[in-house]
Amino acid sequence: MGFPGTWMTQSQSMLYRVVPKCACSSIGQIMYYSDHGTYFDGDIHDAKDGIHKWAMEDSQPLIEAQATSHESYAFTCVRNPYGRILSSFFDKICGIQRNGKRYRGNLVPLLVQKYGIEVGDPETGFEFDQIKSFRRFLLFARDTIRWRRPMDPDIHWSAMSGHISTFIVNGGRYNKIFFTEHFNDGMKDVLSATETPVTVDIDQVPRFNESEGHGPKRAHPIEDYFDDLSMHLVFEMYKRDFQLFKYDFDNPGNKMPIGDIDLDEVHAKLGD
Repeated sequence: MGFPGTWMTQSQSMLYRVVPKCACSSIGQIMYYSDHGTYFDGDIHDAKDGIHKWAMEDSQPLIEAQATSHESYAFTCVRNPYGRILSSFFDKICGIQRNGKRYRGNLVPLLVQKYGIEVGDPETGFEFDQIKSFRRFLLFARDTIRWRRPMDPDIHWSAMSGHISTFIVNGGRYNKIFFTEHFNDGMKDVLSATETPVTVDIDQVPRFNESEGHGPKRAHPIEDYFDDLSMHLVFEMYKRDFQLFKYDFDNPGNKMPIGDIDLDEVHAKLGD
């Protein structure tokens, strides 16, 4: 299976297991800058050179060698599951993508037809009942994760633990897993533990939010989107994420972690 979703700097200073909706654009750009002293011109997900990616065949043997030898510093980043699934809804379901179209072509029409979801329209300022539509989207996301119907779960809302486990199962080991909510502190730890060709001042790094501005703005506090049933669905999908990455399931309004990640526990429980 190898190391899907893994990026590496050309200098091989660091390995990063991408977790969608967890600051991956910013992390990729920082990795790129640490080698070249400049940011990639465009969305880092589109970069075909200047950074190694498992999706590029020539990079695979290099990534595999570093991941299995544990010589490169390996890390990833996690996010509160409530915020992550809500962000996926606004970006991927309601938003217009980089190519000017809806995400995955026929996905939104399918959701409108089967689940009664509304997504709004950029022509009318994306006006729709965000809470009602989001809760219906949660039913769809749960169906994809639990029963793989009406489609397989998408990478943007499949559990973080599933993404993170592939790196471990195939022989990798993380040196660091940090929180999106403490991004600067976490990325500083990564950079201070690695030797990079170019020094990065994390406090001067711009935010690379590639999904921002392409869809509706969130109209309510995060906790308003989650009633008792919604929380039940979220726990069904992300129980392991809450437990391993120390987020507060009982209070959707608390985006901050409530404990420290135990790397030994993560490797033990996700390495099966």
